[in-house]
Amino acid sequence: SVRIPVAWSEYADGGNTIDPAWMARVTEVVTYARNAGLYVVINVHWDGGWMQPTYADQTAVNVKLTTFWTQIANNFKGFDDHLLFAGTNEVMVTNVYSAPTRENCAVQNSFNQTFVNAVRTTGGNNAGRFLVVQGYNTNIDYTVACNATLPADSAAGKLMMEVHYYDPYNFTLNANSGIWQWGSIATKASAAETWANEAYTDGQFQKMKASFIDKGVPVILGEYSAMRRTEYDATGKYRNHWDEYITRSAHKHGIVPMYWDNGPTSNHSSGLFDRAAAKQAFPDTITAIVDAGS
Repeated sequence: SVRIPVAWSEYADGGNTIDPAWMARVTEVVTYARNAGLYVVINVHWDGGWMQPTYADQTAVNVKLTTFWTQIANNFKGFDDHLLFAGTNEVMVTNVYSAPTRENCAVQNSFNQTFVNAVRTTGGNNAGRFLVVQGYNTNIDYTVACNATLPADSAAGKLMMEVHYYDPYNFTLNANSGIWQWGSIATKASAAETWANEAYTDGQFQKMKASFIDKGVPVILGEYSAMRRTEYDATGKYRNHWDEYITRSAHKHGIVPMYWDNGPTSNHSSGLFDRAAAKQAFPDTITAIVDAGS
């Protein structure tokens, strides 16, 4: 499977009409993936952070979401269930990482409902296509608290929930951190954070299993990765251990993991493939991930 994050706002006019050339390019890339035999997920990605979950922005955002998803869904209505739509990406109030308020939850849930309504209204294969809705900021704890009630849907059993996983942040994403070891193989206390170890990972994924999977709602781990830290870990030992364990635990709990390859393969990046050469940049990491999912 491949998740293709897509910016649309940048390629739309003042009335939110998407540039036909951009729509054609996205369709071309989706077709490449389908011809390769992959399941494909496309979304409305961050794209400048215009989806603010506040009452002040709610109406305008829902109008824009409806306009975008009506166009996207109509364009792809002839594709079968190997193509999935995901409505949003990491919806949150910009730079506010604390727990969502009741207002935040209500508005973000309205975005999910707007997405479902817009797609279903277009008919064709979209009447029963699998749709992916997101938890608040794709945070597991916030999702369980904020999004336990899924959007109403005219198609039964066709909604999936998406969360992301980057714990602990100082290890996975913070290039300025001195935290570069992780988990049970860590040997230096000052270089590791023990709060988000293997047991914590299992506990977080168990929450998603109990709250959604056990109730018949599939869960996608739409992003997870640990960046390279060659200044500390030249061989990638700890990065590989984290990537492998997160993948294995996700599978164990019935969650579909989709690694976040952000493109670059340089230090402090999470890319796995050399796109220019069309080859694996880090075979050991890729093997660890694939073996963990087998």
